[in-house]
Amino acid sequence: MADVLKKVPVREQEAKVRATNFEEVCYGYDKEEAMEEAVRCLNCKNAKCIQGCPVAIDIPGFISKVKEGDIEGAYKVIGESSALPAICGRVCPQESQCECRCIRGIKGEPVSIGKLERFVADYALEHDIKPRKAEKMNGHKVAVIGSGPSGLTCAGDLAKMGYDVTVFEALHELGGVLVYGIPEFRLPKEKVVKKEIEKVKELGVKFETNVVIGKSTTIDQLMEEEEFEAVFIGSGAGLPMFMGIPGETANGVFSANEYLTRSNLMKAFDDNYDTPIAAGKKVAVVGGGNVAMDAARTALRLGAEVHIVYRRSEAELPARVEEVHHAMEEGIIFNLLTNPKEILVDENGWVRGMRVIKMELGEPDASGRRRPVEIPGSEYEIELDTVIMSLGTSPNPLIASTTKGLETNRRKCIVAEEENGQTSKACVYAGGDAVTGAATVILAMGAGKAGAKGIHELLSNK
Repeated sequence: MADVLKKVPVREQEAKVRATNFEEVCYGYDKEEAMEEAVRCLNCKNAKCIQGCPVAIDIPGFISKVKEGDIEGAYKVIGESSALPAICGRVCPQESQCECRCIRGIKGEPVSIGKLERFVADYALEHDIKPRKAEKMNGHKVAVIGSGPSGLTCAGDLAKMGYDVTVFEALHELGGVLVYGIPEFRLPKEKVVKKEIEKVKELGVKFETNVVIGKSTTIDQLMEEEEFEAVFIGSGAGLPMFMGIPGETANGVFSANEYLTRSNLMKAFDDNYDTPIAAGKKVAVVGGGNVAMDAARTALRLGAEVHIVYRRSEAELPARVEEVHHAMEEGIIFNLLTNPKEILVDENGWVRGMRVIKMELGEPDASGRRRPVEIPGSEYEIELDTVIMSLGTSPNPLIASTTKGLETNRRKCIVAEEENGQTSKACVYAGGDAVTGAATVILAMGAGKAGAKGIHELLSNK
């Protein structure tokens, strides 16, 4: 009999092998493994795991169905709350949300909720199980800006309630950060993202690509000329931040956004595509979040020696524990408690290295984390040819600057109510990274659900 205190192990590519390819790292559960793991769930009446889920999936409900071997039933339970379960099962930080509240975790390991969600969703994609559509349309027309996780969630929820929804996407491919920001080895595009978007289309949602709101058309025009009764802004945060240190404008310095977009969306990792990317032989990624890990692990697969340069210690790394573990397994070098002072440039304007300084942790700052403080006299140089800055992103100001009456804050983020996504402009709602700045896929989805709820409350009272 299996040890109920421990998770059923999940199969993965071996580290040395996966460091040389872009195939998915984790293989996930098969049906037998999923049912074995599902038995560990205690089916709590007051399920704290649901409280930890930003989209409030009935976690014990779907796991009970897995226990019974009713995988289609499990998918229908998840589908009541989530439009993107195969994506969430792969990229959600379950360890700090649902799983950290699991009662099993008190004396042993929590139930592997994310891996079970992924199994159920993959089964549904493989067997083409259809999502539940609205029984009838309600005659109301809504526009959604952006086809990332918040936009897709809002669109899917509204479609299930009978709304006529059109999603406007600025790029030529649908998916937002899911296609340009997250590498293939964490989130396969053909196998997962495109198929999940097809499920949203099956709900009746329409999509228009290559439409840049603020240039192609504006929110005011959508409402006044095309008779959309409400708009949800889920345009994300794609404007990269830099440190402002000497040498940042040199050839060979990228934002993580540009680097990942070239590799993911433009297929620079695939020899069959002509997209240029300066892969580099010695690469430093500045930052410690999930995007930094994605950029570092991408550069490694493109053949580089890769350093993560982060000013705090391993305990403060904001990236998922699983991503840090995988990066270390694959051979990425972590220069922790280290901060860049200058990017060194050769006579031809190309990166040749980085001058850094060692740090120590002082008193806590406003975030509650101990503030890094420079250690005088500890500067040294790292030899490099490429630097990738992964310091966060902010929203592109284009939408806010072309929409009358839309309030933003000092970080250029749209101001919106957390409960329902209402902005300062009547009938315009917003959520996800456009409101919070760069955050997780699941938090963006939660904001999309809140926006759909707000729009439904508005239009159902009309």
